[in-house]
Amino acid sequence: MAENDFRCVECNEKATELHRDYSNGILKITLCGSCQKPVDKYIEYDPVIILIDAILCKTQAFRHILFNTSLAIHWKLCVFCLLCEAYLRWSLRRSSEPSGDPADIIRYAKELEFYGMVALAALELSAFCGGVLLVLRASSRRLRGDGADLRPLLRALLLSCYGKVLLVPAVIWEHDFLPLCLGFIKLFVLTSNTQAVRVILNCRRRLAFWAVCAGLLSETLAARTGQTLAAAFWKGAVFD
Repeated sequence: MAENDFRCVECNEKATELHRDYSNGILKITLCGSCQKPVDKYIEYDPVIILIDAILCKTQAFRHILFNTSLAIHWKLCVFCLLCEAYLRWSLRRSSEPSGDPADIIRYAKELEFYGMVALAALELSAFCGGVLLVLRASSRRLRGDGADLRPLLRALLLSCYGKVLLVPAVIWEHDFLPLCLGFIKLFVLTSNTQAVRVILNCRRRLAFWAVCAGLLSETLAARTGQTLAAAFWKGAVFD
């Protein structure tokens, strides 16, 4: 991280360093000049505790992850989440279809359908991020310039979608409360998105909430459009 890129996890003030390294391996945590508290207490914490605080959507944990670490896994995490979501839809669709003659099941067609689910999930995620960024750019003064602040915001949105990895165990452990579990997972992801936007922009909770709602609306419209096009494609393929 470059200088002045660090943030105090308590008051969000900028800091030049998180700790100072003295001789003989002695480290001293830097105190914030504004609130007089440690700039980042999480540098001494176990990653499991940081993850638990992030799951609880604590502001301090989000500031630590988004500002004071150099995590570059957001694109890999994005691809993995898309695969999880596509697997969920593909497995639910497959389980709802009546089993027929095995000779009528073409394996490559099933694989093609899975790739179509991946494409649909990517379209929905792009629409969601686009809707959030569009609303925030129209509402926040920080994003009305050259758009340099869009990259950390997009990174925050992608990282805060980590809750989607819970879709796979929710499907594997089949039970009668699957729709309720999927609803809770969706709510958790949206809550994490809202907290990520709020932390990155240091804005009011209301602005982050409405931006995420706009992204959700854009995602819903993209999902319906994609499903209509997919249905038309498969219908044409069957008749051809």
